[in-house]
Amino acid sequence: MGAAVKKTISLPVDLAKEAEAIARAEGKTLSGVIQEALRQARIGRRQQELRGVQGFWSRKAREKGILTEADLERYLRS
Repeated sequence: MGAAVKKTISLPVDLAKEAEAIARAEGKTLSGVIQEALRQARIGRRQQELRGVQGFWSRKAREKGILTEADLERYLRS
C-alpha cells in the first residue's frame, strides 16, 4: 500500500453506525471498512464497463452472423 492521505468525510448517521458495526464485526478500522467499500465500488464500475464493451462487440458479431467460435474462425479467414 502507498502513502495514506487523511480525508474528512460526512456520513448519514445510519450509514456511519452500520460502517462502525461492520468494522467491529470484522475486526477492522473504520478507515479499512471505507477503503474496502471504495475498492468494491471500483470493481463494480469496471465490471459494468466490461459488460458494456462485451455487449457492444456481441451485437457487432451477431450483425455479421458470428454466433460460434467456428463462425468467427470462418469470418477471420475470409
